[in-house]
Amino acid sequence: MWKKNKKVKYNKIMILILGGISVIVINIEKAITTPDPVIMSNIISPVLIRSLIEQAKDSWINGNAESFAALFTSDGEFIVPGNRWKGQQAIKQAAADFANNTSSVKIEIHRIIIEGNQAVVEWYWEDTAKVTGQKSPADDAIVIDFVDDKIKRWREYIDTKTPLSNSTQKG
Repeated sequence: MWKKNKKVKYNKIMILILGGISVIVINIEKAITTPDPVIMSNIISPVLIRSLIEQAKDSWINGNAESFAALFTSDGEFIVPGNRWKGQQAIKQAAADFANNTSSVKIEIHRIIIEGNQAVVEWYWEDTAKVTGQKSPADDAIVIDFVDDKIKRWREYIDTKTPLSNSTQKG
């Protein structure tokens, strides 16, 4: 009788433990898969992110430094290899300087990957130096952070050695 009661108690304890574990697992799964309304309220829509990227592209093509800078937060950062500008005014000046020295900017977006408030853009870029007439093709990967419907940080990684759209590869 004593062994039977001990076995019953053991089984009840195991049922309670396993039941508790399953409740914990269910709650963890729910926490992982249920979006936090506070976090979700700060997520910018992918449609808006794509629109901002298209506006940036158009600003470069049209040489419109003011419209490019307006896409950034007041303390936004624009970073390219060797240079970093912080704030809308500095970004506007950098874009204006570029527009004054180049012409015929062409941009082909190859892909945009969006996750939360970040995007990675891969595009082909080509411009022509006004003084020399030399074309400068490049493949460009850009990592962009967004805050409150604006660009907080724009970081470019530029490949001028092997641009795909200007490729003469033999395959």
